Amino acid sequence: MKHYHYIFTGTGLAALMTLYEMIRSGKFEDKNILLLDENPKQTNDRTWCFWDENKTFDTIVSKTWDTAYFKNEDFERTLILKPYQYKMVKGLDFYRLIFDLIAKQKNIRFIQQKVVDFQELGDHCVVKTETESYSCNQIFNSVFNPQKVNNQSKYPLLQQHFVGWFIKSKEAVFNSERATFMDFSVAQKGNTRFMYVLPTSATEALLEYTLFSKELLPKEEYEIEIKNYLQKLGATNYELLEKEQGSIPMSCYPFWNQNTKNILNIGSAGGWTKASTGYTFANTVKKSKALVQFLTTETDFRKFHKTTKFWFYDLLLLDILDKKNALGSSIFSAIFQKGNPTVIFKFLDEETSFWEDLHVIWRCPKGLFIKAFLQRMLRFRF
Repeated sequence: MKHYHYIFTGTGLAALMTLYEMIRSGKFEDKNILLLDENPKQTNDRTWCFWDENKTFDTIVSKTWDTAYFKNEDFERTLILKPYQYKMVKGLDFYRLIFDLIAKQKNIRFIQQKVVDFQELGDHCVVKTETESYSCNQIFNSVFNPQKVNNQSKYPLLQQHFVGWFIKSKEAVFNSERATFMDFSVAQKGNTRFMYVLPTSATEALLEYTLFSKELLPKEEYEIEIKNYLQKLGATNYELLEKEQGSIPMSCYPFWNQNTKNILNIGSAGGWTKASTGYTFANTVKKSKALVQFLTTETDFRKFHKTTKFWFYDLLLLDILDKKNALGSSIFSAIFQKGNPTVIFKFLDEETSFWEDLHVIWRCPKGLFIKAFLQRMLRFRF
């Protein structure tokens, strides 16, 4: 059984980002590292977006926008993002960047195998795949286990689920300088439903029909809504270039309680996804940097996590949407209708002071959140 210092079970965004930061630090060249995943990461299976005021991964950013668009059935608003830009990274571009870097490292190995089990055995860990077993000092696990969340009722679990179409239209129907952040003018049907549009030119865009809800839809329902939306825009003659589909867990469940001294859950498996929005990229950049810094001084993974005020804010929103899923449009609309865009995006990026928090929170439906706060306090107590 071959032994490694670190094994990554799964090579999703969190694993690859953490490995990227480990390589950049130059402090892990004496550590043997293994990545295990059944997926070779050779297709463009997803698109990540994030707002940023620096040059984060600019070499692989395929499109940027300086303005964003918000709409519901009653109003629409163009949001000036300065000092931020909204940026798009294609999954395949990110994979190529990281795997090209990995190929240059003598101490890192990727094996295309499916992980079926892993466990901590005293001072070492064992990882089993369908064909082999490996031992290591410590594991970074990004294999999400929904049973841990489904088997409890204290913390709600929603999904950000979507189907996306990359299309090229004969008609010039898109504003390539503006990303549609949320368009709630689509029928809500008792849920939180919106269109998300990332135009790369006047005739090309990624459109995603997105829900924040408990249950997924039949694939045809997402696609019917995309077709209807395109028709409303005036795109009647278009070519479907690519499709993507995803479901991101939205929960404030304390995944970090499952961490052990030598096994750390990362990514969605570790609660790294922004629970109230499903955004993953920016959060993962921050978490991976913090983790690599942690590794230079600590060895006990149980010490890594720190809960912040934003975890509690997200929990209150999920408590509301769990019970009354149709209220999502009114909550997000209240925030975006007159709020300062810079402060809103800073808040969603978990960078605001308490007084800036109040700027955003005060615009939310107060009765809903006061009730949710009181109910949550009772759930914590009993």
